[in-house]
Amino acid sequence: MKVEQHLSELLAAILPHVVFDGWSQTSFDCAVADLKMDPGFAAMLAPRGALDLAVAYHRQGDAKMRAAYQGSSTDSLKIREKITLVVRLRLEAIADKEAVRRATSLFALPQHAGEGAKLIWGTADDIWDVLQDSSRDVNWYSKRATLSAVYGATVLFWLGDESPGHAATWAFLDRRIENVMQIELAKAKIRDNKPLSAALAGPIWLLGKIKAPQMRDDLPGRASKF
Repeated sequence: MKVEQHLSELLAAILPHVVFDGWSQTSFDCAVADLKMDPGFAAMLAPRGALDLAVAYHRQGDAKMRAAYQGSSTDSLKIREKITLVVRLRLEAIADKEAVRRATSLFALPQHAGEGAKLIWGTADDIWDVLQDSSRDVNWYSKRATLSAVYGATVLFWLGDESPGHAATWAFLDRRIENVMQIELAKAKIRDNKPLSAALAGPIWLLGKIKAPQMRDDLPGRASKF
C-alpha cells in the first residue's frame, strides 16, 4: 500500500474526532488507534501530527476543486464568471464545514499562521493555474494576493452562513469579485491614460522588472505535498 493511501486513511479516520477535539494530538491519537496503525508509522506519515493532516485536508480540497473545474463546461464563460465558479467549486469541495472551522482556529494561532497563509496562497495559485493564467510579471503576484484575500474572506463568511444553499455566501462572493474587477479596470485606465502613464513611468518600469518565480515548488503554499 502506498504512503499516500495510508495518509488518506489516517485523514479520513481523524475527521470524526476533529468535530469534538479539533485538529489536536488527541484527535490524531484516536485516529491512529481506530486504524490500529503503528504509532511510529503514523508519526512518519505525519511528523507534526494533526497539523500535517489539517494541511493534507486543505490540499485535498484544492485537488477536488481542480477536478471539478476541469470537468465543467466553461468555454462560454467570461473570466469573471470563471473565477467565481472556481472559488465556488473550492468551497463546495468541502464536505465537513466543522473541520474547516476547526482548521481556521488552528491556523489562526501565531505559531501556525504562516502555514495557514501558505495554504491560502496555494489555493489562489491553484485557481489561477486551472484558469491557465499566463502572466509572468508583477501581475502574477498581484492576482494571487488579491484572490487570496477574496477566498479567505469568502471562507470566513461561508462558515457563518446559514442561508438556504449558501445563497448569501455566493452573493458575498459576487461582490468581492466585483471589487477585484474594479481594481483591474482602474489599472487598465492608468495604462490608457498617457499623461498619467508618463508620470508613473518610473514605478511602472520598476514593476516591469518583477518576474514570476521560475521554480513553482519554491512558492509559499507550494511545499512538498504528501
